[in-house]
Amino acid sequence: MDAAAVLAAYDREMRADPAPEIGVERVWVDGVLRTLGAYDFIGWWDFRPGRAAEIAEREAAFFRERGKGAEWKVFSHDRPADLEAALPGAGWADDGPETFLALDLAQAALAEEPPNGVEVRQVRDRRGCEDLVAVSTAAFGREEPWRLEALLQRLEDPTQALFVAYADGEPVSSGRLELAQGRRFAGLYGGGTVPGHQGRGIYRALVAARADEARRRGVRYLTVDARETSRPILERLGFTPLATIRGWTV
Repeated sequence: MDAAAVLAAYDREMRADPAPEIGVERVWVDGVLRTLGAYDFIGWWDFRPGRAAEIAEREAAFFRERGKGAEWKVFSHDRPADLEAALPGAGWADDGPETFLALDLAQAALAEEPPNGVEVRQVRDRRGCEDLVAVSTAAFGREEPWRLEALLQRLEDPTQALFVAYADGEPVSSGRLELAQGRRFAGLYGGGTVPGHQGRGIYRALVAARADEARRRGVRYLTVDARETSRPILERLGFTPLATIRGWTV
């Protein structure tokens, strides 16, 4: 895989011209593409050097006034070069580094079967959503009571697929696949396994199940924003690091 070419394609297709999503709108405001609605986010911008501090302060003030919290995601190749230096001074908090990886589904086949006693199922109903939320809470230690309703609202959304892994009938791991209509890329998000079931290959099986679904839907490249805990696993599965990224929140 030509890492530079794939990264450039991702910028064009997914960041500079993101596909429509249910529940959000995209608005250009003086050099910044804002995503507003179900989640507030900045993933693309185009302004000249020297304006970073001004724009970082303006965007922080805008999102604070909305009162929902927002993320500004910066890739290692992004410009202007002084942007990340300006963000903390404007009140954006560093959420830590991640690695952006991609897998070419035309060249890779993940033959990761679940371990004995484990079954990976695609979520089709409310019970499955409840299981996914329970797993996420146990895996990441975050109480998000709003999340169940958000998942139920998108249960029939063709741009999302949810998966839960069950060990002897108990939900122990989960993750979602986010697709973009008319784009060659799809992303893995929210993958986590509850304590006591880690290190058994369940996470790898969950990645493989989502890769199979993405390939079935005609996706070419599968991407992940990976913390250091999952990056080595994904690389062993064939994912290629393309960049480092850092989320800034306000």
